[in-house]
Amino acid sequence: MKFLVLWGFREIRVGIPEVAKMISGLQDYAKKLQEQKKLERYYHVVGRHGGAWIFDVESNEELEILLARMPVYNFAVYEIYPLTEMISR
Repeated sequence: MKFLVLWGFREIRVGIPEVAKMISGLQDYAKKLQEQKKLERYYHVVGRHGGAWIFDVESNEELEILLARMPVYNFAVYEIYPLTEMISR
């Protein structure tokens, strides 16, 4: 199952050392998920503090677990959209 996850920060607190550390851990987390074939692509959305990630997971539950493990989970808000192939006839 593929999902588009748009996420962004509720409040930007980059000056707080623990938040800056969490943000810096995002790229490592994304690479780990790509190696596991759970994350197809991840993008920065220009003009926004957050990103757009395309997940390929087995279930809604697996997606929820992966999101909960994101380093910024407690500081972010998420929009989640299931994706499907467009079939032409």
